[in-house]
Amino acid sequence: MTYYEPPVEIRTLTYSAPGTVIQYPQVTGLANRQAEERINRAIILQIQEMQRIQQGVQTGTNPETTGHFEIKTNERGILSLLLSNYTYSIPMAHGYTVAKALTFSTRTGQSYNLSDLFRPGSNYLALLTAEVNRQIKERNIPTLEGNVVTVQPSQDFYLADKSLVIFYPLYAITPYYVGIPMFPISVYSLQGIATENGPLMILAADIV
Repeated sequence: MTYYEPPVEIRTLTYSAPGTVIQYPQVTGLANRQAEERINRAIILQIQEMQRIQQGVQTGTNPETTGHFEIKTNERGILSLLLSNYTYSIPMAHGYTVAKALTFSTRTGQSYNLSDLFRPGSNYLALLTAEVNRQIKERNIPTLEGNVVTVQPSQDFYLADKSLVIFYPLYAITPYYVGIPMFPISVYSLQGIATENGPLMILAADIV
């Protein structure tokens, strides 16, 4: 099984308003224009949702917001990106960062949920939960007292460097000072339960 598809072209756009500067990606030049529109619309909707989350957290006055993005995977018909939004408002004790990831098929514009990456009926949630907890112990990551760390079908994730990276929001499982905890898991270790011809299998395959 071999896969080759060139990276898609990404432009950086900037949204500016009083107290707000958000840089975000726009896909351009796709042969499938409907896929291109689906991807770009999903990015905008995600950024708007992140702003709504911030409004519920940073409830002070004169909020200052900066937004950035990172392209994590752009190859083999897969685009995976991480969006981040940092906001501080007076007189909050500190700012708050919202991070969200999106992973797409650049052929169809489909946006993948975590559950889409694995075969139906597989025990992927139990396996991923066990691996996250193993890393927490191995890396001595402090967790909030009483928190049970699990992986859910709607879990935040992105794909990067031949890995599935599971991550959690601030305060979800760790104290604020830890930041956003991230747990990389090799795609090769997941091949046995991955969806056939899905993103994990595509990234794990050789190219000739």
